[in-house]
Amino acid sequence: MALVDRRGIVAGWSRAAGELVGRAADEVLGRSVLRLLAEERRARLPERGEAVLRSGASGSVRVRYWAEELRGSPFSLVMAMGADRAADAEDADAVFRALLSQDRLGFLLRDTDLAVLRTNVLPGKFGGPPQPVGSVLSDVMQGKDAEETERTLREVLETGRPLAAQEQHVRSTRPPYQEWSLSYSTIRTEDAAGRPTGVAIFLTDATEHWRAGQRAELRHRASARVGNSLDIERTAQEIADTLVPDFADIAWVDLAHAVLTGEEPPKSVGGGDLLLRRVAVRSADGPWPEHLLQVGASVPPFPDRPMVRDIQEGRTIRMDRDSVEEILGNPARIRLAAPDGGHSLVIAPLFARALLLGTVGVWRAERPDPFDEEDAELLTEIAAQAALSVDNARRYTREHRAVDSLQRRLLPQASTSTRVMETTGSYVPAEAGAEIGGDWFDAIALPSLRTALVVGDVFGSGLHATATMGRLRTAVQTLADLELDPDEVLTQLDTLVARLAAEAEPGHRDTVGATCLVALHDPVTRRCVMASAGHPPPILALPDGPAEPVDLQPGPPLGVGGLPFETATVDTPPGSVLCLYTDGLLRRYGPDLDTATLDLADRLARLQRSEERLPSLSKGLMTGGDGTPFLDDAALLLARPSALDPGSVASWEFPAEPDAVGAARNAATEKLTEWGLEGNTFVTELIVSELVTNAVRHAGGPIGLRLIRGELLYCEVTDPSNTQPRLRRARTTDEGGRGLFLVAQLSRRWGSRYGQSGKTIWAEQELVEEFPE
Repeated sequence: MALVDRRGIVAGWSRAAGELVGRAADEVLGRSVLRLLAEERRARLPERGEAVLRSGASGSVRVRYWAEELRGSPFSLVMAMGADRAADAEDADAVFRALLSQDRLGFLLRDTDLAVLRTNVLPGKFGGPPQPVGSVLSDVMQGKDAEETERTLREVLETGRPLAAQEQHVRSTRPPYQEWSLSYSTIRTEDAAGRPTGVAIFLTDATEHWRAGQRAELRHRASARVGNSLDIERTAQEIADTLVPDFADIAWVDLAHAVLTGEEPPKSVGGGDLLLRRVAVRSADGPWPEHLLQVGASVPPFPDRPMVRDIQEGRTIRMDRDSVEEILGNPARIRLAAPDGGHSLVIAPLFARALLLGTVGVWRAERPDPFDEEDAELLTEIAAQAALSVDNARRYTREHRAVDSLQRRLLPQASTSTRVMETTGSYVPAEAGAEIGGDWFDAIALPSLRTALVVGDVFGSGLHATATMGRLRTAVQTLADLELDPDEVLTQLDTLVARLAAEAEPGHRDTVGATCLVALHDPVTRRCVMASAGHPPPILALPDGPAEPVDLQPGPPLGVGGLPFETATVDTPPGSVLCLYTDGLLRRYGPDLDTATLDLADRLARLQRSEERLPSLSKGLMTGGDGTPFLDDAALLLARPSALDPGSVASWEFPAEPDAVGAARNAATEKLTEWGLEGNTFVTELIVSELVTNAVRHAGGPIGLRLIRGELLYCEVTDPSNTQPRLRRARTTDEGGRGLFLVAQLSRRWGSRYGQSGKTIWAEQELVEEFPE
């Protein structure tokens, strides 16, 4: 800078002027400024422009200058700078003006304290939060946002490394309370000496793109997470978990009472009791607020308002807190429905097939920005997709309940107890929404205190498997009543399953089949004979001893055919436990079935030492293993035989002679007298006489007679003939043919069974310990 009077004489010369021109003050002061020109002499210089000045002894420098008259003074102030620097300054000024005039690109120049020096991020001029001159980060951003951004800018100031395309979520501290997503790049500014003077920041508002990405991500997450389960309540919770915290601060799902039981909800219009129950909740702050409606509670009645009818007709509603309070009116109901700080609410219906299955509600409390129309449309879309999942879960629940009810009705009573056998059965359907299967168990009381124990597993699941199980169980009971041996029972069942497969659709024939284990316990011999059709062997736990799988060779599953079934016989002393199960229980103990069988046996032995009650044993086995959910249904049957007093059984053998009838009758009478069952003497004598007489006449000898005293009195006659006895009606003129008719009339029931050689005819009577009057 220099001072020049009206004559053009230099009156003042700054140090910077000396450095620019290369002349000291004493060389210039008092002389005409025109003498500094290196060009041809001019009589006058314009007020501004460019000129070439002599620099030092022989050099020159081109400068750009400005001259301003100082009011009230005879001097003018001349300012000059190198022409190259002047061009840079003009370019920089042009750049500043261009940046500051932008409305889509934000620009901030901050000093070393990060206070704003120059900015175009002003209200109405840029989409992001306003940042006026002089403001610092904490003035316009919430604490965490400001701390994160300041840490980043300080790093640029210290290192000089620029940052490009950084993403920053910003929540404002001043109205309007909104949330933005900004993309920013920043560089360090320096003076001529290279010292940091601040940072320059370039912003673009990526809020719409960010929100669009958030909505797309939320749609994708809802599509991926909601509906993975066929459990209604789990599906409802998946809806709430999807919406919080990315979309809302509070979310709840209410479902119609009928939906939870698998039924269709009633069609209702208007206010009153909407028959809804709160099923799922989620809060971004952690626990669900205690003052809000809790899970499991029924939604209180609503007044008849347009918003209620809108929801019932499948439309989403959006309200602020004032509107909610106006509709509810009662402070207690407001506190039950609105969270503390909640300022914006959206409720979307779960609407499917013109039925209101329930509602999804979301509040914003911590997030300052209210729900807008796009948010409401997004929730409507998510609710519409979720409604289909809820409806599918409802339909499954209805079918599952029907199949489960059918399954349990087809199974026998869980526990039975006779004089010689106690049994407990358990059935557990598959977990994780799997179908009900066809596992079953059965304990069938047979004549002569024998018991048939059965457990089976039908292939597949659902109603088809349950129906097949019912047919097989009926067949087993019928075959057991025929008193067939276990291997013969399985042979007949194999034929039945093959017939069922032939009746099935061609594409499903390979899926019709079952495994089955049949065991026949005889308390007189204290032995159990068993055979298996592709079923895991039972486990026998001896009293105060080990528990081990029975050495049984399973045959092919039912329906395969072509191979015989082998039997195994084991001693079952009183107090032992025979454990029959399906593979669904084994899989809870581990994937390797052989190892799982040994683990199950070990657990049975340990439980038996500490627990005597079979129901407790059954529960302990069902809940054992590694906690793996039941991915397949499981059935378990425990049987504990009791001791039969040897004195309760009496047997004789007679030759096939006429005298055998009287001898057999006398032997039976004496034994009944010994047992104190004189009241049964008359009937027993008639039954013994008729059966032994038939054996003498038609079968030959030897003839066996056995009496068993239990809950009933059993009379058995054995002969070597395989001829099936037939009950017939004798004509008036017939001299015989009334023997079995008399037996049938005098006994509670009667029948016959075949052994390896010959047959046994048996008859049951109620015990009569005194002579009838």
